[in-house]
Parts: sequence; C-alpha cells; structure tokens
Amino acid sequence: MTHRPVVLISEPLSPATVAELGPEFEVRTCDGTDREALLAEVGAADALLVRSQTRVDAELLDRAPRLKVVARAGVGLDNVDVRAATQQGVMVVNAPTSNLVSAAELAVALLLAAARHVSPAHAALRRGEWERTRFTGTELFEKTLGIVGLGRVGVLVAQRLAAFGMRVIAYDPYVQAGRAAQMGVRLVDLDTLLLESDFMSVHLPRTVETVGLIGAAELARVRPGLVLVNAARGGIVDEAALHDALKTGRVAAAGLDVFTEEPCPDSPLLALDNVVATPHLGAATAEAQEKAGVAVARSVRLALAGELVPDAVNVQGGVIAEDVRPGIPLTEKLGRVFTALAGEVAQQIDVEVRGEITEYDVRVLELAALKGAFSDIVEEQVSYVNAPLLAAERGTSVRLVADPESPDHRSLITVRGTLADGSQVSVAGTLVGIAQRERLVEVNGFDVDLEPTEHLAFCVYADRPGIIGTVGGILGDAGVNIAGMQVCRRDRGGDALVALSVDSAIPAEVLAEIQVAIDAVSVHAVDLA
Repeated sequence: MTHRPVVLISEPLSPATVAELGPEFEVRTCDGTDREALLAEVGAADALLVRSQTRVDAELLDRAPRLKVVARAGVGLDNVDVRAATQQGVMVVNAPTSNLVSAAELAVALLLAAARHVSPAHAALRRGEWERTRFTGTELFEKTLGIVGLGRVGVLVAQRLAAFGMRVIAYDPYVQAGRAAQMGVRLVDLDTLLLESDFMSVHLPRTVETVGLIGAAELARVRPGLVLVNAARGGIVDEAALHDALKTGRVAAAGLDVFTEEPCPDSPLLALDNVVATPHLGAATAEAQEKAGVAVARSVRLALAGELVPDAVNVQGGVIAEDVRPGIPLTEKLGRVFTALAGEVAQQIDVEVRGEITEYDVRVLELAALKGAFSDIVEEQVSYVNAPLLAAERGTSVRLVADPESPDHRSLITVRGTLADGSQVSVAGTLVGIAQRERLVEVNGFDVDLEPTEHLAFCVYADRPGIIGTVGGILGDAGVNIAGMQVCRRDRGGDALVALSVDSAIPAEVLAEIQVAIDAVSVHAVDLA
C-alpha cells in the first residue's frame, strides 16, 4: 500500500485548509498546547501545520525524524525555532501575505476610533453618561498622514486613507522616491514626518534598528495633537515615552494593537482614556485565517513534492515577482537540456539572466537551473531545497550572472557550464508574446528557434547535403513523428545542427543508427516529460 504523507495539524484551521491539502495526504490533528500529546504525534508527521500556540523547538524537531516542513498559518514565526529547523533540514514556511488587508483595515479602524474617541465614548455611554462635548474629535479630511514604513501594509493604509482626502507622506529608507510618487505619496526623512504629520501610522518589522525608533526624543518633536497608531509590532514605539506624551497632551490619542510584551493586561497605557487598544487582532479576521491556512496548505503540497516554495523562510528563493514566475519552468528545462548535452556533471555552471527580467530578484532561476541539471542524473528526488547541496557534493560551483543588457531578446536565460576537459556547453531560452511561450534560442553557439516540447533531439554533423532526408527517413521507419525541425550552422561547410521536437521518445538504438548514418559529431535526446 502506498504511503500517504502525514500532515499533523496542531491548532484549529479552516476547513478550506484541509480541503486544499486534498486526498493525497493523511491529515491528523492534535492539541499543540498539550506538549506530551504533540511530541507523541509528531514522530509520524511529514508536515506540521501550526498557528501561534504550538512551540516548535529543537526538542520537538529531534522527535520528528520524518518531518520535512513546518508551516505557520500566519505571518510571525516567534513560536518556531527557524535556526534549529534549518540545522535539521526542515523547511519553514509561513503565509506572509495572508493578513495584509486585515492588518491595514485594523490600522484604519484604530486611527478613526482614536480620532473620534470611540472607545471612551462607548464606555461612558454604557455607564449611562451622555457627554457629547467631552468627546469632540477631529476630521481626517485635508490632514497629513505620516506612514512610517511604506511596505505592503503601509501602501494599503496609504491607499485607503487617501480616499478620506488626506495628504500622505512616508518615511522608509528602502523605498525609492519615484515608487512612492507613483502611489501619490511624498517620501520624507523621519524628522520631516514627525514635524508635518497630524496622524502617524507605524508599519515596520521589529528589528534591532527599529526597536525604540519612535522614542521620547521623537515624540517631543511631533506636531501637538498628533494621533498615533501602531498595528505593526510592539517595541517600535517606546511605550513609556508614549504614555508620557499622551498624559501631557503632546500626543492627543493613540490606537494600539501591539505591545512590547504580550499579553499585557496591566499596561499603564490601557488606563488612559485617549488610548483605544486591541489584543493583537491584525490578522484576526475569518478571511485572513482562511487565506493563511490555504496558503500554507499549498506550500506543504509543494514542499512534499520537492517543488519551489515561494514562502519558505529558511531556503533560497523567497517571494517571487510575477514577471519572474514564467521563467522558472523554462529555466528548469534549460537545466535538463544542458545536462543531456553535457553528458556529465559540469565543474562550473553559470546561470546568466539578461534583459528586463533582471529588474527583479532572479535568484530563484539559479535554483531552477540546478534542479533541472540534476533531475535526470541522481537517484533521489531533486528539489529547490536540496539542489544546491547536490551541486556542492559533486564539486559543481554555481554562479548567477544578471545583466540588464540583452540585444536580441527582451529577456534571455542561459545555462552555461564548463566540463572536466575544459569544453563548454550552453543552452539559452526566452519567453515570447503575451502568452509568454517558451522558446529555445541557442544550443552550444547555434542559433535556434524551437519550442521545448516533451521530446527533443540534437544532432551535430559536418554540413553537407542529404542529412535532413536521412534523419527524417530513419525516424519515419521507427514510427517517430517529427513535430518541428530546424537546421542551422555557424559557417558554410562547417558543423551544423539539426534540432528536433518529436511526438514520442526516440529509442536509444534509433539514436545510434542516426549517429552512424550521418557520421554525427554528437547526437543527444532530451525527454522533458
């Protein structure tokens, strides 16, 4: 009986998550907060799906010899020891885009609630008090919003609050002014943002550089009456300094979803009437939870199939630009053609990426080329995770070359390698048209234009008449139908190349017959099925 991979779910996830996994997996559940029960179950798991309550540490990983991937259905990874997982060869994935809209909407909600004193007004009303004058607020219209961190959530907040008629400025040293301007946002330094903002919303990750970024000195420089929102990470805004600024009125109100220490029911900030606070609810929507579960379920499927996992945090790759994605399967095919032409493991492989595609992060194409190069020559399954290790084990050095110049094609990907005898092998491809159709455009220095179908063949021979008929006749006699053929040469009377796409695999004996019949320098078949 074929073993179905075991996926262990240790915390409640949406039914859509299980549905996304599909029938190929055996899904088991346990209580991730029950440590002993978790340790007892994880030993049989190929994948572990968690949220925020399950602690994935070195002890657990040691008890899970079959574990290949840990998937966190959410953004943060505070409960996962990524370093220990990496040392154990376990992939860690999360769902970095699942809560973007939810987080942005909560930031807007907190900003509006703080500006209009919704929380204290609601509390007073429940006490039987009707005090309209006491809770007079301020409009957003024609005010200046300062966004600290113009990442994906920051951009969504900027878009939503621009619709309120706000002027939007932002501080982010990693964003170019031109990109910000395209979104209608003026990029400024932090000092300018502090001086000009009527409202401020923080959207930064918590790092060594960002902890305490908004402290006492910064809050002393803000425009009096500022409304400040932090729905990103606790600690970016110094809570003691914020408390003092709220008490003195320098900051009029604050909306907080995150704190330095969580949970924090005793925080002095919660005692202030000009603070509206929520218990880290940025991702707490049904839609975000479902998106997170479905996203990590897809990642688990890819990881257990040995495929590229864009949301893996401890392997090369990472988030892949939409313009790069169509090049991934093409590059993998180029790697397979390269190895078939080489006939051996190359000592050096260069993955050359040229043209418009180099505007994006193309490191994933190096992995795709390696996966293709080793897929047909090693016994184990080759993945985007183990391909670099396979290359290192075989003494193959790998280099990625990116060049925006590409004279003949909008984008061009070449896999070029040096063999043990010093000779070189190369194959190049591109994507053409709106449909992004794959084309082989160069093989060992010969210019070609051939679709990389499931079955290909390449014959190099001394240029002379009659060869095409001979090759076609032999393939016809063998019942192999030619789907496409191209003949090319560098110099008249020199070597020539016949590049073929055929409808079925060419048997080895037929290849040998072709080689003898045309006295070929080389004959290679490549099956990409």
